[in-house]
Formats: sequence, structure tokens, C-alpha cells
Amino acid sequence: MPLALLTLTLLDDRYAVCRLDPGTPPPQWAMQGEFWSLTQAHDELSIVCSEKYLPSDVRGASGWRAFRFEGPLDFGLFGIIASVAEPLANAGVGIFPIATHETDYMLVKEEQLDTAVQALTAYGHAVRT
Repeated sequence: MPLALLTLTLLDDRYAVCRLDPGTPPPQWAMQGEFWSLTQAHDELSIVCSEKYLPSDVRGASGWRAFRFEGPLDFGLFGIIASVAEPLANAGVGIFPIATHETDYMLVKEEQLDTAVQALTAYGHAVRT
């Protein structure tokens, strides 16, 4: 039985995931577009940004697509990420999840996008592309 059935919307952009040294000030290029994420950890500054803004001299893994979980999602709900991760894992699709206060996002490689959409809809999720 599904853990939670969601509506996911595929964002239009392609995204890049990159790493900068810890303590690096957040670069302006990373904070453009519809969706971006900066996470400072003790050993890195992790950036998810629209790949069109990624400078050519910054190494990053490009070709990611992002699904937005339609929310807001209640903090009391459980199994939200698992309900998306499980069918994607079963289909052999790698994920890069990001949570915000209001909702969650799940990035998948573009070459696995069709497989991801099929797996999510077969599980019972609604996917808007």
C-alpha cells in the first residue's frame, strides 16, 4: 500500500549540483532562476542551481531535472520522501532530495526522467510535466 500519494510538478529548467570549499561566500550566479539551493556544511558549500547559470570554470554534475512536491506539506506527515524514493529506487532511478520549510523537491538525472515519471505514476502519484 502506498505510503502517501502526492502531486509532483516537473520544473522546466535543467539543474546542476556542485560543491565549493567550506566558507566560500554564496556566489550570485547560484541564486538565480525559479529554484536554487545552498547548503553550508562543515566541509563544503553545496549548490543546486539552474545549469544555465553555472560558470564554465566551476565543476558540477549537470543534467538534473527537479520535481516539486505540491504543498505545503505538514510537518506531522511521515513517509513523504519514502513514498517517492521507494518506487524510484525500485526502478533504478538515483535521486537527490532537497527539503524546504513548505515542501520537498526531488532531482533525477534527465536520462532517467521517463523512467522516473513511469515509476511515480505507477505507484499512484500524479505527475505534472
